[in-house]
Amino acid sequence: MLISVTEPLSAAFARMKYILFSPFDFPKWLTLGFCAFLVTLGQGGAPNFGFHGGTRRGGSFGHGAHWVMENLAILIPLAAIILVLIIALGVLIAWLSARGEFMFLDGVVRNQGAVVEPWRRFRALGNSLFLFRFLLGLAVLLVMAVLAGVFALLAWSDLRGRNFGAGVVLAIIGSLVTILPLSIAVAVFMMLVHDFVVPIMYRRNVLALDALGIFRSEILANHLGPIALFCLMRFVLAIVAAMIIFLGTCVTCCIAGLPYVSSVVFLPIYVLFRAYSLCFLEQFGEQWGLFPQPSLAPPERDSQRPIV
Repeated sequence: MLISVTEPLSAAFARMKYILFSPFDFPKWLTLGFCAFLVTLGQGGAPNFGFHGGTRRGGSFGHGAHWVMENLAILIPLAAIILVLIIALGVLIAWLSARGEFMFLDGVVRNQGAVVEPWRRFRALGNSLFLFRFLLGLAVLLVMAVLAGVFALLAWSDLRGRNFGAGVVLAIIGSLVTILPLSIAVAVFMMLVHDFVVPIMYRRNVLALDALGIFRSEILANHLGPIALFCLMRFVLAIVAAMIIFLGTCVTCCIAGLPYVSSVVFLPIYVLFRAYSLCFLEQFGEQWGLFPQPSLAPPERDSQRPIV
């Protein structure tokens, strides 16, 4: 069985045009944009807190450190509260994103814009995906923290002496050969979860770990090459999409980059990417077809058939 990475892209483009422009339905567009916004909630950049350096007086740093030491009794509880709030906000965003995955997927598959009904219907699947991502994120964070601590210890003596010695070199090399590949592997894995595990959960109505096992045994095991080519194609498409979004944001004076607005303005890109993985998945057998068949085009009226 020949698996292509280009034919599904053409099919996904046709599917995107059919969903969004045949006919154009502005309320549906806005609703699908909201679902896409939920999916991408946790993918934005971190807030830019303006901690600018630049001391005008030599004693500014010492004065600041002295003030911090005098107010530790207040600053430590305050920092703890802020940390808890940040963690809680991150968990909430991750939960909403997981629920939004199935809302957006269902909207693309069924060619409709809905929020309340799919939010309720996919509660169990969304919660399972959230828990899976949350535990995976904790595990990755722990591994990263351990590696960072080890490399910091290696470089500590050189850093204290302000020397670029062997410890710093070993720390840099160690980071490049461990943390960087691990980060890439995690990013690829999360892409596969989004592109394949989520549709499998949707198609088979199974939880995240079960869907991961199905993906590994029924798809990845015998089609590692096509999956690798798919990842490369997704990477290229992501670069092109990022350039389009960047240019669109610049042309609109950053208005198109606002939360939710960006999901509405660039909805064709989000629908195309979602449909691409589904069209690619269809090549592995009829049991993986999610889109209704047979064709995209609405049926034409037979001019010879009498109208009753």
